[in-house]
Amino acid sequence: MSTMDVRAPARTWGGRTAEERSAQRRAGLVEAALDIWLDNGWAAVTMRGVCQRASLNDRYFYEHFADRDQLLAAVWDEVWEEVFAELAGVVAAHADRTPLEIAGATIARAVELQTDLRGRARILLADHAGSAVLEQRRKAMLTDATDGLVAIAWPYLRPGVDETAMRMSTLAGIGGFIELLSAWRTGVLDVDAQRIVEHSTAIAMQLGAVFLPPELDDSPK
Repeated sequence: MSTMDVRAPARTWGGRTAEERSAQRRAGLVEAALDIWLDNGWAAVTMRGVCQRASLNDRYFYEHFADRDQLLAAVWDEVWEEVFAELAGVVAAHADRTPLEIAGATIARAVELQTDLRGRARILLADHAGSAVLEQRRKAMLTDATDGLVAIAWPYLRPGVDETAMRMSTLAGIGGFIELLSAWRTGVLDVDAQRIVEHSTAIAMQLGAVFLPPELDDSPK
């Protein structure tokens, strides 16, 4: 008779396995860190403060994170993935529109995400000076957004477009948009959200006039 591989069933506490409880604790730590971050900035996120808010003791923090930087990175990554998926959904929903119409809808949604007073997306544009891990992620966000926009626009571009020039212009456009949103959120610019959307869309149209064929260029003639 052959020997069968019989595995003991996973033990449960309160209807959840050890793995599920561990995942719940990690999610609780991330959510607590995000709440503190939104209220007082990333520098206010501490191991003790996060554990206190999550009602967990220190050992559970180190079960998931080596230090505060690793926790900050986890919070950032979760929010960036959420925002990226949100904006990708806008692109997909407008797939039958022109590239500049897609850009306009995406810009409008990005601005909307920044106006939510408890919106998670706000942490992406906050001041991260003093945190190497967050500065690295901010740079990666800019690169990822540039790569994504170039990939979306590429099938529509004029034949023979200089890819390097396209990428540099896209990088400058996205970087400028991020700085514009940051200045607006911090009160440097006293304008409403619609003004930000309209101005940013106008800049996108100017870039489109350089790289898109005339039939796809929605900019004023």
